[in-house]
Amino acid sequence: MQLVKTGRDEILRPLQTVSGIVERRQTLPILANILIRKQGNDISFLSTDTEIQIVTHAPIGTDEEDATTTVAARKLQDILRTLPDATDVALSLNDKKLVVSAGRSRFSLQTLPAEDFPVVSQPAGFDASVTLPQKDLKNLLGMVYFAMAQQDIRYYLNGLLLQLDGKNINAVATDGHRLAFCTLETSQEYEKRDLIIPRKTVIELLRLLEENDETVRIDFAQTQIRFVFGSVEFVSKLVEGKFPDYTRVIPKNYSNRFVISREALLRSLQRAAIMTTDKYKGIRCILAPDSLKITSTNADQEEALEELEIDFNGDGFEIGFNVTYLLDVLGNLKNDNMQIELADGNSSVLMTIPENSSFKYVVMPMRI
Repeated sequence: MQLVKTGRDEILRPLQTVSGIVERRQTLPILANILIRKQGNDISFLSTDTEIQIVTHAPIGTDEEDATTTVAARKLQDILRTLPDATDVALSLNDKKLVVSAGRSRFSLQTLPAEDFPVVSQPAGFDASVTLPQKDLKNLLGMVYFAMAQQDIRYYLNGLLLQLDGKNINAVATDGHRLAFCTLETSQEYEKRDLIIPRKTVIELLRLLEENDETVRIDFAQTQIRFVFGSVEFVSKLVEGKFPDYTRVIPKNYSNRFVISREALLRSLQRAAIMTTDKYKGIRCILAPDSLKITSTNADQEEALEELEIDFNGDGFEIGFNVTYLLDVLGNLKNDNMQIELADGNSSVLMTIPENSSFKYVVMPMRI
């Protein structure tokens, strides 16, 4: 039975949309597969890891017959990707095999029963919704995602806080050593609500969302969140737990501050980082009137010294940082300048964008 016959890209595009969450190594073999469901002309591609699920639709079915199967996502994607661009491809079901035909090429892939595929169950209803342009949500997540923890025993840090608060949507991420905050003001009014989105969901959303004004609808439930945009429906479980009170971490009324070129600071830190090691990423910043010196050393007694001219007339002091935390934020932003606020050598530093209160980045100091 033929499922699809169309251009290569018409199949590859939806397949790439859903296959990003499929892990190569799975405890359940069927989780390495995607579910392909044909309902007349409509073909849906669905993937899941039991925590998150992505489904997308394409009107590329060949006839009115219905059929459902599952096949290895990566294997099918790799075959399609290596075919010539303008190739016509047919997908057919034949004796429990998915047959891929393209020109003189033919591949026969093993399938697993569709009824065994663990589709994520969704609540009967979602109790709140938000609608945004895709580019706004992508920017909001993109401003903070790099500060999320990875495999922290405090599981609630392995994700991103999405907070509805009045007319604002706040995104916050922290790994306990640094914190990134960004807020988006909207025309809608929201009841106060905190949701922790898993790290994998955030990374996948950043891959799928487009830089355009087309809308994304975000639906909220007690334990799930759903994103609907274009032909994509993305459902994710939420992380249970209470996110730390980030407002207590963001410093206020620091007396020492200066504005510096983001690009100049980034390049200086990149050069200083060359003298650090994988195990020790410490650098020392020496602040003095009109001067910021950055130094780093290693076990081989090698040393780097960078000096930047700044407009600063406060008290001088030294402070140490993990250089990776500074490089992450400076490399992620696109603005020209950064405002840096400090109290002393033992307190956290606050980095903001001048004349823009929507973004804040806090870094704890490091003993050098």
